[in-house]
Amino acid sequence: MADAPFDGWVFCDTATADQHLVNALDATTLAHLQTWQGNTETRHDLISVAPVRAMSALLDRTDTEPRLGDVLPALWHWLYFWPTTAQSELGVDGHPKRGGFLPPVPFPRRMWAAGRLQWHQPMRLGESIQRTSRIDRVQHKTGRSGELLFVQVHHTYEGPQGVCLEEVHDIVYKPLALTSDTQSAGITPSLAAEWQRDVVPDDVLLFRYSALTFNSHRIHYDRRYAMQTEGYPGLVVHGPLMASLLVDLLRRHSDRHLSSLAFKALKPVFECADQRVLRLCAKPEGDEIHTWVQDHQGHVCMQAVAHWSTQTATP
Repeated sequence: MADAPFDGWVFCDTATADQHLVNALDATTLAHLQTWQGNTETRHDLISVAPVRAMSALLDRTDTEPRLGDVLPALWHWLYFWPTTAQSELGVDGHPKRGGFLPPVPFPRRMWAAGRLQWHQPMRLGESIQRTSRIDRVQHKTGRSGELLFVQVHHTYEGPQGVCLEEVHDIVYKPLALTSDTQSAGITPSLAAEWQRDVVPDDVLLFRYSALTFNSHRIHYDRRYAMQTEGYPGLVVHGPLMASLLVDLLRRHSDRHLSSLAFKALKPVFECADQRVLRLCAKPEGDEIHTWVQDHQGHVCMQAVAHWSTQTATP
C-alpha cells in the first residue's frame, strides 16, 4: 500500500498527563526507538455476532439480526482484536503504559493521524481471523507545532480464504505544550455534499464506543479528567468513531462494498455542553467517493477518499 504524506494538524486521540516525559529527542534516544522498526505482534479473534449487534444500535441502524456468514461492515473490525492490557499495566490516564510492541516514545501526547485500508475480500461473522502487526517506520520530523515522532504500523488480517484486509495506521507523538496549544484555524470544504447526515457526539455515544472497542483512555468518557487534567474543552471524540460514521453514511446510500479507504484527521473534535453537531458529508464521483466531517463551525476535521469495489461479495 502506498504511503500518504502527512501535511496538517492531527487528531489528538491519546494524550497523557505523564509530566516526567521529555519534550525533545536526542540522537541516542531516536536511534533506540528506531530499533523497534520491524517489531511484530500477532493476535487472533473470532468475528462474533454480539459486537455487530451493539454497533448497529450505537449507529442507530435498523439492520436485520446479524447471522453467521454475514459480511462484516467496513471498519467494524475495530470492534475486535482488543488491547487486553492488564489493569495493573494501565497509566493514570487509562491508556496502557509505554513499551512493548510500540516503542516507548518519551513524548507525552499520542495522536491519531491517518489510516489507509485496502480490502481484498470480506471478513464474515463466525470466521477466525489472524491479525499480524508490524512497525514499518519510526521517523522524527519537525512540524508547525514543533517536534513530532511518527510511528507507522502495518496490520494484515488473514482469514480462512487468505488475506482479507491490509491496514496502515499512522501514529504521531508530540511533546507536552509549554503553553496552551495553538489550534488549527480550520479549513472549509471545497466540495458540495450530495449526501449528508448530522450527529451529536454526546457523552453517551463516546462512552458506548469506548466500551465497544475496550478503549479505557479517560479523555473519551471522564469529563472532569479531560478538562481539569488535560485542559480540553470537553470529552475528545474518537478518531476511529468519526471514520466509522463517515463509512456508515456511505452504507446508508449504497449497498456496495468498499475496496479502499484513506482518511486523515485535521482538527480535534470535542463533546461539549452545548451539544455541538457534527455534519457527515459525502460526494460520490463514479467509483470514488470524497467524504468529510464538518464541526459546528463548518470546518473540516476529518477527510477521506473511498473507492467502491468492482466485485460483489457472495451472500
